[in-house]
Amino acid sequence: MPNTRSTSPLHQPQLRLKIKPMNLAVALTLSATTPVLTHAAEVTLNQVEVSANATQQPSEKTGLYRVSSSNSATLLDLPLSETPQTVSVVTRAQMDDFKLDNIDEVLGNTTGVTVEKAETERTYYTARGFDITNFKVDGVGVPFTSGHQMGDMDTAIYDRIDVVLGANGLTSSTGNPSATIDFVRKRPTPEFEASAGVLYGSWNTRRIDADISSPLNSEGTIAARVVIARQEGDSYLDRYEPAKTVFYGVIEAYLSYQTVLTMGYSYQKNDADGAMWGALPLLHSNGTPTDYAVNTNTAADWSYWDSQDQRVFAELNHTFSNNWQWKTTLGYNQLKSDGALFYVYGNPDQHTGEGLFSYPSLYNSNNRQALMDSNLSGQFALAGREHEFIVGASASRSTLSDISHYGQGIGTSLTPSGAFDGSYPMPSFDASTDGSDYTDVRKSIYAATRLHLADDLKLLLGANYTYSDSSGTAYGVNHQSNAHATTPYIGLVYDLSQNLSLYGSYTEIFNPQYKTDASGTVLEPVEGKSYELGIKGDFFAQKLNASAAVFKVEQNNSAELAGYIGSQAYYKGIDAASQGLEMQLAGELADGWQASMGATALSIKNELGATVKTYVPKQTVRISTTYQLPQLKALKIGASVNWQSQTSYHSADGNFTQPSYAILNLMARYDVNKQLSVTANLNNVTNQKYISSLYWAPQAFYGAPINGSISVNWKY
Repeated sequence: MPNTRSTSPLHQPQLRLKIKPMNLAVALTLSATTPVLTHAAEVTLNQVEVSANATQQPSEKTGLYRVSSSNSATLLDLPLSETPQTVSVVTRAQMDDFKLDNIDEVLGNTTGVTVEKAETERTYYTARGFDITNFKVDGVGVPFTSGHQMGDMDTAIYDRIDVVLGANGLTSSTGNPSATIDFVRKRPTPEFEASAGVLYGSWNTRRIDADISSPLNSEGTIAARVVIARQEGDSYLDRYEPAKTVFYGVIEAYLSYQTVLTMGYSYQKNDADGAMWGALPLLHSNGTPTDYAVNTNTAADWSYWDSQDQRVFAELNHTFSNNWQWKTTLGYNQLKSDGALFYVYGNPDQHTGEGLFSYPSLYNSNNRQALMDSNLSGQFALAGREHEFIVGASASRSTLSDISHYGQGIGTSLTPSGAFDGSYPMPSFDASTDGSDYTDVRKSIYAATRLHLADDLKLLLGANYTYSDSSGTAYGVNHQSNAHATTPYIGLVYDLSQNLSLYGSYTEIFNPQYKTDASGTVLEPVEGKSYELGIKGDFFAQKLNASAAVFKVEQNNSAELAGYIGSQAYYKGIDAASQGLEMQLAGELADGWQASMGATALSIKNELGATVKTYVPKQTVRISTTYQLPQLKALKIGASVNWQSQTSYHSADGNFTQPSYAILNLMARYDVNKQLSVTANLNNVTNQKYISSLYWAPQAFYGAPINGSISVNWKY
């Protein structure tokens, strides 16, 4: 029976209830382990008053392809139209409509982002021409230790994903002037809700997921949520069989009318049999391009690459009587991976197929991250106006240890079929070993204020001071570095009308590096700068966001191989810059018509004016749209198109070009009733054959051919 309560205690102000601190502690403990026990005990509670500040609704509640505000760019929760930087958002509705069940699929549909899938289990991301190395969860995070995403990161536990384009030194401390990706987790709901779904798709793909949220006491001051998902199946790639298990649990409790404690844990296990290490050779020995079947895989029959991601967090949020807010977050992350891997290298003869060689290895890694962020925010009066201010500190420690056990038979010549049929026998992995063991430490203090200079003019000023220290070694190379910098943030927004605003911003970021020059001196940190001018608008009663911006991004002193002294490599710092135009709109274009559309055009050149990073498409278009038929409200239809321009690889051994291409996806959902719906998705409808990325050229592999799925979803 549906819940008929008219109040929502977790979000309603001035709610009165009775709580004793000791009884509350007991209730919290019981609810985290055996929630049913909370209904079996009668508790006498002292009366206190609970109130909650009004906050933006989670995107899962709106069903829209837009959000009204975000704090991902500036730490201050600002309307997107008043944020002086481009922010792309993928909401829960868009993820559900197009079955974007992993981060690669989400970012592949995000304006300004390019997904560089180099292997089946390692993915890189770029924006505005540079690598994205900063991921955050609920606004808190640390840079990638290794610069890539390991495994198939599921999206079941997230409400939305924000992407702040350009440098973001105010909230990210270190990284590249590309983008920062912020995952916003689902939280408990004030009333009981439940949903479940089953999916069956191409290559025998099966998925089941469930999501349950409920108050744990009659007053509604304690609530919990659990999300689970399991997916397994085959693949379009020969011998590749990916599977993943996801669990997320979170509990939220009002300790008093001013204080909220949130604790959560997430777990994801990826099992990938037949995973690729490296990819297919792009060039023949004579320099001409290769052309394999889409399903070609270099993995041996015994190959696998598994990973396990665990995250624990605690968040304490206290609101003072003057509406200032203090928020502290503690977190601990651990990412483990292990695999038995087979790498194929070389350039095959165009006619005989000979010229490829073996490289087997056992691999194991353990990455541990501890993090803390604490800030104080609120409003203050000055010159007859109200202004916003935030000040805080963060710290993180990330330790990576990994080891490779290399197999006997490295360099063995492979037959033309033996390189791709999985038949290479599993060797003894005792030829040699190598690995990494290093620690990265970051400590930051930051502050920002938004000054209301006039009714239609707002100035945002901020700065972040970060100290960074790294120690250890990585595969025989010193990983030692020590750096500190202060990065400013300046943004100005002028309201042209109630719906339109002009903005400009200047931001910086830096990134320590451990590579050395010819004298053995560690290179100075990479410096990144972003300049952006644009216009933003809210239309149709703020149901539609639109923006257009011109940008320039500079990255200076990035390490590039300069030569060798004996067997020791040395590097030099080089400069590169990109500039371009970005446009996007998201939201409701008309009644029942949702859309997220964006386009990016850019150029990337080095200090000599030559075009660089040719693996990055210089133009991209991302369109996702759905329409609910007015004649048949139960039916929703939709389509997405992802287009990118030509990319290429150039070397002394030959050239490879991936022509421009578009991927068309279709969806349709029919609501049988208020609780039950059926969704059909068809991807790559035109069966486009394309290389997934040239990031690791001269190796790459093909993207998925035409495929589809049908799912049944139930909600309460």
